[in-house]
Amino acid sequence: MRDGYIARWNGAEYDSSPDGAHVRLYSPTGGDGFVQVAEGRYRRGVPIGELDDFFYVRTVCTWRGEPFFVLGESGDWLRLEYRGGSSDVAVSLGLEPYDTGVYQIWAPVGEVGEIAEQYL
Repeated sequence: MRDGYIARWNGAEYDSSPDGAHVRLYSPTGGDGFVQVAEGRYRRGVPIGELDDFFYVRTVCTWRGEPFFVLGESGDWLRLEYRGGSSDVAVSLGLEPYDTGVYQIWAPVGEVGEIAEQYL
């Protein structure tokens, strides 16, 4: 489940993060000027003007008829965050308060529908 900045550079897609006029690209394999920053994680800075595309992606879904973000997965379960904005609905669904106005829950994959990536 993707949630974060994505950059397209030289025909490939990378997890990324903005850094002023540059973007940090991350790769699990390295190569082409990437420097290892951790086991299985390589980074390279690229001027934003050299990118083919740069955007933010979130994975969204519905659960019990309500809209959610997919935050992660573990086995056959998905970690969901409610994006409907109604605390009454959140309480009626049995969601866990995570922060003020933020509600989350672990839901079985089989109960989650309409999973899609949303590009921002």
